[in-house]
Amino acid sequence: MYFGAAVGTLLLPSLVKFRGPQSVFVAEASLGAMWSLLWFRYASDPPRSEHPKATAAGFGESMLPIKENHQKTKIENGVHSTRTTTANIPWKRIMLSLPIWAIVVNNFTFHYGLYVLMNWLPTYFELGLQHSLQEMGSSKMIPYLNMFLFSNIGGVIADHLITRRIMSVTRTRKLLNTVGFVVASIALMAIPLFRTPNGAVFCSSVALGFLAFARAGFAVNHMDVAPRYAGIVMGVSNTAGTLAGVIGVDLTGRLLEAAKAAQLDLTSPDSWRAVFVIPGSLCIFSSLVFLLLSTGDRIFD
Repeated sequence: MYFGAAVGTLLLPSLVKFRGPQSVFVAEASLGAMWSLLWFRYASDPPRSEHPKATAAGFGESMLPIKENHQKTKIENGVHSTRTTTANIPWKRIMLSLPIWAIVVNNFTFHYGLYVLMNWLPTYFELGLQHSLQEMGSSKMIPYLNMFLFSNIGGVIADHLITRRIMSVTRTRKLLNTVGFVVASIALMAIPLFRTPNGAVFCSSVALGFLAFARAGFAVNHMDVAPRYAGIVMGVSNTAGTLAGVIGVDLTGRLLEAAKAAQLDLTSPDSWRAVFVIPGSLCIFSSLVFLLLSTGDRIFD
């Protein structure tokens, strides 16, 4: 996860330079087609319960939101047909659940920080530091490579703590989520303080890396609290994450336009402070919400 962003950041500028902007869309379409072949070959709905990994994880037909042993028999032309009825999804309980809202809030914050950095960090290098991305070489891929590395590190640590019974699921999720968001908050707020490209790359790498690290807390918590409705909870929380991208990117643009209208120098750190303080503050707020409201116990059967 996120490895594609790192590779794309490294290769796509050169592809544009030598093959033109259209080559980017051709390359991404080709990769999408290749991925779809793998998806159609190996994906299944529902998950194949006979698969060893699915069985070990407890997935399969039994984890779908279907009423067990509740069937309707219908007679048509003298033939008996049996059909299983789908359970009513407890939308009210889901929407009023505080642990679910803890996941939603943290997903919003994660994507707010991610989208702001993805969309405005290049502008910060160009205007705030007056440094071209073309001159940075492979260093521009480090923040996204860090996301790939730390998302896996967080998962390995979480599995180790839980499977070895060192910590409970609840404490593991809260610990990794708190560490991830608090460190990311500090790094985000420190970005405008560094006036060199290397300093900005370092801070953004730490910020994105530990945001990804926090995914071992909030991003898999839906499987803990509501395994039968995990897809629904993920859909709700990802909707909040998408809205965060829309709000964050637009708000950042408005902040910079306001600074420009006030005749502030965009090379000054003061013009960019609010851009990075907002997601940093959201990280602190979200970590507190997750500490207070989340749980690792199953609350939806």
